[in-house]
Amino acid sequence: MCTDNMIVWLRLLCLMAGMTLTSFAAGAEDRWSDAERAAIDSLWIGNLEPVPPDPSNRFADDPRAAAFGRLLFFDTRLSSSGQVSCASCHLPARDFQDDLPQGRGVGTTNRRTMPIAGTAYSRFLFWDGRKDSLWAQALGPLESSVEHGGNRGAYAHVIAKYYREHYEPRFGALPDLSSIPANAGPVDNPEAFLAWQSLSVAEQEHVTTVFVNLGKAIAAYERLINFAASRFDRYAEALRTDAPGSATLLNDDEKAGLKLFIGKAHCLQCHNGPLFSNQEFHNTGVPALASLPPDAGRLLGARQVIDDEFNCRSRWSDSNQCPELDYMVVDAHEQARAFKVPTLRNTSRRAPYMHAGQFATLDEVLQHYSRAPAAPGGSSELHPLRLRDTEIQQLQAFLQTLEGGFTVSPELLMDPFTASSTDDNPVNQASPLATEGGAQ
Repeated sequence: MCTDNMIVWLRLLCLMAGMTLTSFAAGAEDRWSDAERAAIDSLWIGNLEPVPPDPSNRFADDPRAAAFGRLLFFDTRLSSSGQVSCASCHLPARDFQDDLPQGRGVGTTNRRTMPIAGTAYSRFLFWDGRKDSLWAQALGPLESSVEHGGNRGAYAHVIAKYYREHYEPRFGALPDLSSIPANAGPVDNPEAFLAWQSLSVAEQEHVTTVFVNLGKAIAAYERLINFAASRFDRYAEALRTDAPGSATLLNDDEKAGLKLFIGKAHCLQCHNGPLFSNQEFHNTGVPALASLPPDAGRLLGARQVIDDEFNCRSRWSDSNQCPELDYMVVDAHEQARAFKVPTLRNTSRRAPYMHAGQFATLDEVLQHYSRAPAAPGGSSELHPLRLRDTEIQQLQAFLQTLEGGFTVSPELLMDPFTASSTDDNPVNQASPLATEGGAQ
C-alpha cells in the first residue's frame, strides 16, 4: 500500500517529468468535486431532451414522409450527373460525412461536409448558419452548382416519374408538369435560369411546392438520426449513482483528459451539453487557406438566412413563429469568421477538422487551441492554454471515449437502391438532369 508520503513523492516526480497531476488511481473510487460531477452530468446523453418539434415542417415527424425522405437521401438521380446523392457526402458508414477537407459533389465546395446526426437540435444549419431548418438546409445543396448541380424543375419531374405513389398520399396531387421544361430553376445555369424565367408565377409556385416538399421529406428522415450512448456516457451514468466498478469504465488518461476538458482547457465554453456543442458561432482563429476564397463565416450567413427564400418567415414555412430569426443578431463585428461549433461526439473518427479541413488530426486541433494564434480575420476568442504534450494526449484519449453509434435502426442507414442490380433499379437509370441544357 502507498503511504501519504509516497503519494506526495510520486506526484512530485510526475510534475518533474512534465506529466499532468491527476487524482485517479486504478481500481479506486474517482475523486470529483461536486462542481466537476455536475459538469460531467451535464454532458451525459441521458440528459438530452427529445428531438424538438419543427413547426415550420408539418411533415417533420411523419413516418411515411421519413420513409420517402430516406429514398430521396440515397437517390443519385437528384443531381445533374446522375452520380451524386445526399449520401455521397453524408456517408452513413462514415458518420454521415466524407473524410475530405472540402466536400465533393459534381464539383468541389469550399467547406468541410458537416455530419447530420443530431442536427434536428440545431437552430441554424451549415458552418455559417445560413439556413434555419433541416428542410431548408436540404434544399440548398440540391441547387448548388458544385454539390448536386440540379434545379427544382428537373427534381419535380423526377418526383412525378418515379415517386408519385410516395409523394401524393402525403403531400397531395402533383401538378401538371407537361409545360415545365426538363431543366428550370433560379440557379447559376443560364439555360435553366432562362427556362425558369419563362414560366408563369403559378407554374413557378407549383414546381417550388414540389421542391419544398422534397426537402421536408428528407428532413423527416434526417430527424431520425441521433447519437447513441458512448463509453463516456456509460461512465457519466454510473458516476451519478457511484455504481460499483464505475471507476474502471474509463482509464486514468481518459479521466485526466475529462478533468482537463471540464477545467483547465475551458472546452465547456463552446462544447457543452449532451451534444457537446452550444450550437453557436465562434471565431477561434482557424487559419485561412490560400487555395480558397475569403470566408466571412457567420457574418455573411446571418444576412443570408434573413434573406433566404425558404426561411421560417417564408410562405413555404408551416409556421410564422420564428423566434430565432426575430432575435437574431446581424452584421455584428464578432460574427466575422465565426463558424458553427460542431458536436464532438464521434469526432475522433471524423478527420480532418475545422470548416475547411485545415487540421488533419486532433493533435493539430488541440495544439492550435493551446497556442491560440491570431485570427486571419475578425477577432479570435481564444486565449493561450499552454497545454503540455501529456495534457494534449490525455484530451485526445478522452475525446475517443465519445465514440458511439446512432439511435436509428441499422436498416434505415442502408442504401435502398443497392439491393437490386436489375435494370429496374432506380440508381442504374440515367438522370433526367444529365440531359442537354442540364446544370453541370
